[in-house]
Amino acid sequence: MQSFLISFLMKKRSLFPYLLALLFSLSTGSISAQYLEAGLAIGGSNYLGDLTPSRLWTSVGDVNLSSGVFVRYNAFDWVSLRATYQYGKINASDADAKNSESRKKRNLSFRSTLHEISLATEINIFGYRPYKKGGSFAPYLFGGVAFFKFNPQAEWDGQWYDLQPLGTEGQGLPGNPEKYKRSQISIPIGLGFKWALSRNVNWGLDVGIRKTFTDYLDDVSTNYPDLEALATANGEIAKILSWRASELHPEATVPRVGLGRGDSDDLDWYLFSQLFISYNFIRSVKGSRHSKKLKCPTF
Repeated sequence: MQSFLISFLMKKRSLFPYLLALLFSLSTGSISAQYLEAGLAIGGSNYLGDLTPSRLWTSVGDVNLSSGVFVRYNAFDWVSLRATYQYGKINASDADAKNSESRKKRNLSFRSTLHEISLATEINIFGYRPYKKGGSFAPYLFGGVAFFKFNPQAEWDGQWYDLQPLGTEGQGLPGNPEKYKRSQISIPIGLGFKWALSRNVNWGLDVGIRKTFTDYLDDVSTNYPDLEALATANGEIAKILSWRASELHPEATVPRVGLGRGDSDDLDWYLFSQLFISYNFIRSVKGSRHSKKLKCPTF
């Protein structure tokens, strides 16, 4: 199910600008109730990039546990605004590469935490009315903007090292680009389903991909630097974690400066796939299964 959703969303990525425009342009409709909702989410997080098992869009890194909290303002039956904080982890290794001996010989790996704050608009395709008969289920689409922080690390000799300060592709050396930022903007987009267990309690499934504007979630993007210059500037550990082929093949030749280390043509993505449960701060609504008159809360 997850692979199908990821594949579908990725194939349609050229439509992202149009979908986002649609999501933010839908601002009219009949109001049945306006209410706040708060919830918790738990599920998985993973990523797509240079260290995933293959270059297929459905090939992702290891799935890790993720969690989140959110507040949703249900402005209309059809439109909601959602603010979310999410935490997750991502990791991948060349050791898991499929049908690529060159990837396995490269022998790179990483792990990273993700902290994300996002604001998104949800479109409930059939409308969502947890307080009314016939409105207790809704598939939805969402899109928005997010701010996230990440910190790729690699392990050597039993110790984990932050990779960005080491400039493993020569970042920060004379004549090379500056080191990448570990705080970035992403574009969340995805789909979900939600059900009303009662007038006040909902549960559902939410699957979203994040288009980023960096290729360094995994600290791999461009070419090998001058390894001796890197060691002189940032220490021997920077050289060790930049080129790791010799760990598996002691006879391996040190790569020439500029030899490809990653693929900078495709930026990295990350994903959250989560189950959630939430509570509606709503009293009684006209047409409800539970009440006779409208009593919307005031804020």
